[in-house]
Amino acid sequence: MKVQTIASGSKGNCTIVLSKDANIIIDMGISYITLKRKLEEDSLSFDMFDALLITHCHKDHTSGLSSIIKNTHLSVYIPEKMYESLSDSLPYARCHIIDDNFNINSLEVELLHTSHDAPFSVGYIIKEEDKKMCYITDTGYINRRILSKMTHLDCYLIESNHDEIMLMDGPYPRFLKERVISDKGHLSNSTTAKYLKKIIGPNTKNIILAHLSQTNNKESLALETIRKEIPDENIAITIAKQNESSKIIEV
Repeated sequence: MKVQTIASGSKGNCTIVLSKDANIIIDMGISYITLKRKLEEDSLSFDMFDALLITHCHKDHTSGLSSIIKNTHLSVYIPEKMYESLSDSLPYARCHIIDDNFNINSLEVELLHTSHDAPFSVGYIIKEEDKKMCYITDTGYINRRILSKMTHLDCYLIESNHDEIMLMDGPYPRFLKERVISDKGHLSNSTTAKYLKKIIGPNTKNIILAHLSQTNNKESLALETIRKEIPDENIAITIAKQNESSKIIEV
């Protein structure tokens, strides 16, 4: 199983997961043309993908949904409770309604119910054979039950949205600062570091820090904060960027 971030941040999010007999796209917060071009750079095409998964309805995760519906035959895998918030851009006939546990060919997927200011939001644990990865962004906190599901995975793609001092001293109006730091907002560098320290295990080889704020964070701060808690140099820590695809990472 392999993972690649295509875009990550407040202006748009999209990630692909590649496996032996199932390829998936997670979120479509960029244009169809942009994703098509990025896929072609790695000799990939939409015909090679089996499903599109959506984490929640915010535009930085769904702005390209209408165009990918129009230009491909992909089914959109969502929980029933998410549909109403996406109905303006997603015909119900193109939905594949999922439960908390489902399969896409050989991939086993489990929903992680997140805490965000959207009508319904989720993350994912994705498993192929003995490899497991987690995809979780846009959540104000992670409860103990969810953390227990996330322990000892091979790869974590996890939000590290803001530095708390930069946020509070920065230009955002007070109401927006309070939204970001709330239980329905975003994870800070320090909170993500504390979570990761609790859940990484001997199989963990990669941590991908995602959804960094361009206003309230710096790559160096995020890396430094996480590395203080995760000093093991055998675990690679990388940053998912807004305007640049990552390398394809082997889970």
